[in-house]
Amino acid sequence: MGDTAGVASRDRAERLKQLPPYLFVELDRAKRALIGQGKDVIDLGVGDPDLGTPPAIIARLKEAVDDPANHRYSMTEGLRQLREAIARWYARRFDVELDPSTEIVPLLGSKEGLGHLSLALANPGDVVLIPDPCYPPYRSGATLAGAQIVAMPLLEENGFFPDLGALSQRAVRQAKLMFLNYPNNPTGAVATLEQFEEAVTLAKEYGFSIAHDAAYSEVAFDGYQPPSLLQVPDAKSLALEFHSLSKTFNMTGWRIGWACGNAALIGALTQLKTHLDSGIFQPIQWAGIEALEHGPELLRQTLQVYHERRELLVAGLQEGGWQVTPPKASLYVWTRVPTQESSMAFATRILQQAHVIVTPGVGFGPSGEGYVRLSLTVPTARLQEAVTRLEKVL
Repeated sequence: MGDTAGVASRDRAERLKQLPPYLFVELDRAKRALIGQGKDVIDLGVGDPDLGTPPAIIARLKEAVDDPANHRYSMTEGLRQLREAIARWYARRFDVELDPSTEIVPLLGSKEGLGHLSLALANPGDVVLIPDPCYPPYRSGATLAGAQIVAMPLLEENGFFPDLGALSQRAVRQAKLMFLNYPNNPTGAVATLEQFEEAVTLAKEYGFSIAHDAAYSEVAFDGYQPPSLLQVPDAKSLALEFHSLSKTFNMTGWRIGWACGNAALIGALTQLKTHLDSGIFQPIQWAGIEALEHGPELLRQTLQVYHERRELLVAGLQEGGWQVTPPKASLYVWTRVPTQESSMAFATRILQQAHVIVTPGVGFGPSGEGYVRLSLTVPTARLQEAVTRLEKVL
């Protein structure tokens, strides 16, 4: 037989060789190996909700599937009804007006749009400002576009918001795009409107665009409601905001989200998408409309469950001597490694000894070293079992 591994390596494009292995694929591989050995693994790594999609959304999907008109190609710009539902939701939630015709484009999950945005906007050599640590597709998309990545460290002493004043003049002058993400993944940190205003002011001064990933804006606790970047005056002149129904309504596998904001940026992303996909399956779009129109009542029970899990996990870790601050939002607890090990060494040992998966912070970028991320997306009993196992190992 031939050297298939060698052929695959030779045939792989140079741009792909620049990408590291995707973190969550590697975690899943390790998980499957242990399960194959008969081990009981508790996965606190990936933020994939275990709660079911609300029945009303499923019912709307089933109804739409029965209509043959929904089985044809769906145009990239999505159903007009979906874009109008998004605009109404934005007006209710943030008091921000959006034009459904020009300022909204549905996405096959926000990950798809975030990954493609650098390809739509950045030329080879352009600077893309990316938070560190960050959700990996920001970095992957910029790498595939041939852009120059300038990291913006997210430090605990700054509330995990980038120190915009510390960016070099060269970086901001050459910047084409800045990524922000609040509530933040992986840190769970939140941002204020004043911080968003600072970012918008800098972008206006130097002429670059902002992409704000707001996928966790609706998963918040203790009465807190995260703001939208688009609430900043003039933000729509240079920014896009990305949302997803994945975490809000337990629809990760459905692949539906959207980008909204500046019409020219929406146009660029839409143009790219016309060459790469044919839109979201229309029954899923109708289900998305159901979610947006009845969001608050569908979300209430989900948030109660996550709140209980947050309290359980934070209290359990604190009792074990971990340095943990309860997150105001997101599905994650971000905490310092409680030993002198690196985050990767600690996560590997915990996996092997406790059969619990936690995500090493360094997997999100160099500034994530010294931390691990734990997800709230497992049932309460399993979460308690994970805490018990961690206590025994440590």
